[in-house]
Amino acid sequence: MEYDAYIQTCPTRMVLDRLADKWAVLVLGRLDDKPVRFNQLKREIDGISQKVLSQVLKKLERDGLVSRAVFATVPVTVEYAITPLGRTLSATVDALRRWAEDNIETVLAAQQKYDRAAV
Repeated sequence: MEYDAYIQTCPTRMVLDRLADKWAVLVLGRLDDKPVRFNQLKREIDGISQKVLSQVLKKLERDGLVSRAVFATVPVTVEYAITPLGRTLSATVDALRRWAEDNIETVLAAQQKYDRAAV
């Protein structure tokens, strides 16, 4: 079967939608180096709420991009790691983050120029 993301009913759109989410990009980027505990992820991704982080992790786990490991400690320890499938995305996701960081000043200047012209 051939997939075509330009067709409305193509299931690849679900993956694109997931990866277009800033939180998913940031979570995958943080998991690229090593497994990370939930609370450490929450501390390292400034501004993400516990609820949103939990939702993003569940969606990424469902898509096979992230794995979840539970350790029988007191309290229970839960670690998240990038899967081999998720690793195939890591360079692309990191390039997107780097592009945003490298070009934000140009984007902001373009927005200001556009907004001034619209007035």
